[in-house]
Order: sequence, then C-alpha cells, then structure tokens
Amino acid sequence: MNIQEVFGPLIEILSSSYLMGLILLAIPIGMFFGAIPGLGGKLGIVLMIPFVFGMEAIPGAVFLLAMHAVVHTGGSIPSILFGVPGTGPDAATIVDGYPMAQKGEAGRALGASLGASGVGGIIGALFLAAMLPVLKPVVLAFSPAEFFLLALFGITFIAMLSGKSLTKGISVGLLGLMVSFIGLDPQTGSQRFTFDQLFLWDGVSIVAAVLGVFAIPEMMALGVKGGSISEVSGKMSRYDMKQVLQGIGDVFRNPWLTVRTSVMGAAIGAIPGLGGDAASWLCYGHAVQTCKNPENFGKGDVRGVIAPETANNAKEGGALLPTLFFGVPGSSGMAILIGAFVMLGIQPGPQMALTGMHLVWTLIWALALANFLSVFVFLAMAPAFSLLVYVKGNLLIPFVLVLAFLGAYLSEAAWENIPLLVGIGVIGYFLKKHGWPRPPFVIGLVLGPIAEGSLNKALAIWGPTFFMRPLSLVLIALIILTIATYIWRERKGTTSKENNNEN
Repeated sequence: MNIQEVFGPLIEILSSSYLMGLILLAIPIGMFFGAIPGLGGKLGIVLMIPFVFGMEAIPGAVFLLAMHAVVHTGGSIPSILFGVPGTGPDAATIVDGYPMAQKGEAGRALGASLGASGVGGIIGALFLAAMLPVLKPVVLAFSPAEFFLLALFGITFIAMLSGKSLTKGISVGLLGLMVSFIGLDPQTGSQRFTFDQLFLWDGVSIVAAVLGVFAIPEMMALGVKGGSISEVSGKMSRYDMKQVLQGIGDVFRNPWLTVRTSVMGAAIGAIPGLGGDAASWLCYGHAVQTCKNPENFGKGDVRGVIAPETANNAKEGGALLPTLFFGVPGSSGMAILIGAFVMLGIQPGPQMALTGMHLVWTLIWALALANFLSVFVFLAMAPAFSLLVYVKGNLLIPFVLVLAFLGAYLSEAAWENIPLLVGIGVIGYFLKKHGWPRPPFVIGLVLGPIAEGSLNKALAIWGPTFFMRPLSLVLIALIILTIATYIWRERKGTTSKENNNEN
C-alpha cells in the first residue's frame, strides 16, 4: 500500500468539481430521507437508482454512498424535536434527545447529534481504511468453495436479524434466490423460468426488483393509512444557533466517549446483519455503564445523544468491509447498495482486493468527506428539515411512484419491467403487511448468481469434497452457529415470557 494509492483518490475527488458537486448534492437528499420518519436510507437509495443509471461507476457509487452516509444525521432532527425516530437506529437518540428538547435544550441536543454524526462518520471511514491491510490477505485466501458458503452464510445471517421469525427470513431469502435463477443457465445456455419472454433472458432487473419490494409497498401502505407520514402531536421544540454550537462543543468535551462509541459502532457494522439498531443501542448501553452519573441518562443527558449518534454514522464504514470484499451486505441498507453497485458495473467480491483498490479508497474518502461536509449543510438547512415531518402522504405518493416506474423502465429500456414492478410490488406489500422481512429478498437476488457460479466452479475443481476444505468447515460451523444462536435466543425469550406469565 503506497501513498499514491491511498491519497490519489482523495486528490481526485477534491480536484473534481463533478465529484464534489455530487457529494454536496447527495448530502441534503440523504438528510431529507432521514428527516421524514418512515422513509430512511433504503428507500432513498432505491429512489435515486434511476438518476444514477447510465453514470460511470465511480461517480454513481460516490453519490449513493454519500447520500446513504448522512441519512441518520437527518434522522436525529425529528427524534429530538418531536420524539419521533426519523430512522430505526435513531430511536436510541430519543431517550435523552427528546427530554433535552422538553427542557429547552433542543439546540444543544441537535448540535451534539450533528457533531457526533460528523466525527463518528469520519472515524468509521478511518476504521475501514485501517482494516484494509489486515483484510486483503484474508480475502485472497478465499476460493469458489468458500464464496458459495459465504453467500449462504450472508442469506442466513441477514434473514435471521431482519425479523423475529427465522423461518420467515430464510423463506424470503430463498424466494430472492429463486428469482435470481430466472434467465439463461450459465452452464448450458438453456432457458430457466423465462416463459419464452426475451426480456427475462438476462434475468430479472435488480432495479425493478428493488423498487418493487421497497418503494411500491411503502407507498401502498402510506396510501391505505392516509394523513401525514408520521404521527406528530404538538409543536416543534424551539432552538437557537448558540445552543447548536454548544452541543457541537459537548462532543469534543467528551472525547473518549466519542472515540469509543465510534470504534464500537464501526466494529458492529462490520459484522454482517447486526446493522444500525444494534450499534446505536449497544453504544448507548455502553455510555450508561461507563460514564459518571449514570442516573442522569434518560432525563436529558447530552452523552445519551452523543453515544448512539456516533455509532449510527460510524457503522457505515464498518458495514462497507464485508459488502465490498465478500459481497455479503453489512446491513439491510448495504444489501440495496450492492444491487445499485452491480447495476453500475461494480461487482463486490475478492477481486476488489486485486483490481478495485482505487474504487475502495475513493469510497472511503467520499464517506469521510460526506460526513464532514454534512455538518455545514445541517447548520444551514436544519430549520427547513425540521418541517418535513408534516409532509402529507398524498403529496409524496405520486412523486415516488413516478420515480419508481421511470426507474424500472429506464433500467433496461423495457416496458415489460413495468408489470414486473407492479407484481413484485404487490408481493412486497403483503410481506410488509404481514410482518415478513424484505431485505433478505434483495440479498438472495444479489447473492444468487455469486452462489451458483461459485458452486459450479467448486464442483468442477474439487467435486463434493470442497465441503471438507478448512475454510469451508469454518463457514459451515458459522452457519450452524448462527441458526443455533437464534434458536437458543428464541427459546430463552419464550421461557422468560412463560415465567413472567406464571408470576
């Protein structure tokens, strides 16, 4: 690893008005999706896919990653001002952020959230950079046998942590896997599940599938519910800029807490499937256990805002590790980002360690710059973002649907993708309505071709004995351990409920 390889991409970004412009455009868009409760980063990526379609790989990836990186920064606004989480992981911020707003310290809480998000995001990017020298030899030790098992491991892990039912999660993952097999068999060239439709020969469009399973169900649910996007009662808490600057200062007055929770968040993000909810709550719990005066937490302690907010943004850097180098999404948001990367011509996997390091370093610097610049964008636009919770659903639904249909059509210039979008959208709506997790569907769809190709290569090289390779045995053990952990946790939860009922 030389200096040119590391800092060359940074100089390219800073000297390119095009890339800097894309980052500056992505930041307010990401904050917009974070500040409207119920939308979040996943839907943001899905709806931006039509706009990056046809772009070169690096600009498109930089734009999507920069947008996704700052979603939680925007999500802290409704969490603090209204007590309504902008995104799932921002729920931990409410515990102390909303009481601070009720005490007249809304600006301080927002400032602490902003400073913590910026620092956490930068540390998350540095964590990713620091792990690269360790990760590269590990990635290069993987063969087709390990990548087949890793794909299965990714589906199992994400499915398990995407909902309360392992059966539901794996079923949805396998549904995505089945859909990924539509098209021409890579070994024989024969048609599979295409029903003699020419547009299905190349498989189901990832763009149409992702839009169908996320965007359409959200808008259908919003239309059925009616009214505003979020249930906000009461007025917004007032704040001034002096308080915001005081809150930013609080982040640097608690340096060790900020650094610890940032590193913890990044490390948790690197574990496939744990995601932002686990990172924010674990770091909040860590702050309560390790800080002086723990009795102040939950009553409006600024440290209770700093801990989850650093974790929220730091975990994006960690989540990029398994996403880029193993093709296993570090979170549900990264699962959709993988789909977008594939559409842009970027194939996550071990070849990144050999031929894609320029792209990897570009994304690391884009992540750090987006989090740094988000501080200034937030200061300028926070008052406007705070009003987004009042947006009516009937204003948003037509806009989102037009983007979804446009994206599905433009992805392959095939009108047949429109009925495909509607069909997958209906399936996605029923999955959402009945509490079935949807991210495993996308993961199965993306990892399916990797699993199939790796299995064919492994069987051709070693035959069935590839299961007995040392790394293969480790991955098989991890898959079994994942399922066993889930079963043990569920049984423990059931037993404790029964005991509580008896008492």
